[in-house]
Amino acid sequence: QVQLVESGGGLVQPGGSLRLSCAASGNIFSIYAMGWYRQAPGKQRELVAAITSGGSTNYADSVKGRFTISRDNAKNTVYLQMNSLNPEDTAIYYCDLATPREVYWGQGTQVTVSS
Repeated sequence: QVQLVESGGGLVQPGGSLRLSCAASGNIFSIYAMGWYRQAPGKQRELVAAITSGGSTNYADSVKGRFTISRDNAKNTVYLQMNSLNPEDTAIYYCDLATPREVYWGQGTQVTVSS
């Protein structure tokens, strides 16, 4: 019904930047929020950033001041600008779309921060 496709991941050196994109398609309505989660090896999935339909944003403490989430409502797309990346940011990043009743997930995109 709803598909989410992430892009923009890859390999970057410490201190570098990446911009992730997540495009949603299908029968989409009544969106509450879109966001990004990540899962590093040996760790649980955690919230990175989210943006509500009203434009409010939330960030994990570990990324505040470095990451910025934004959206393009006309394209049903959410972005994550990641600056000052460090090896601890290495993870698979997942896009999600939340409605008042259910949550949809993308397939994930790998971000690797390494020198």
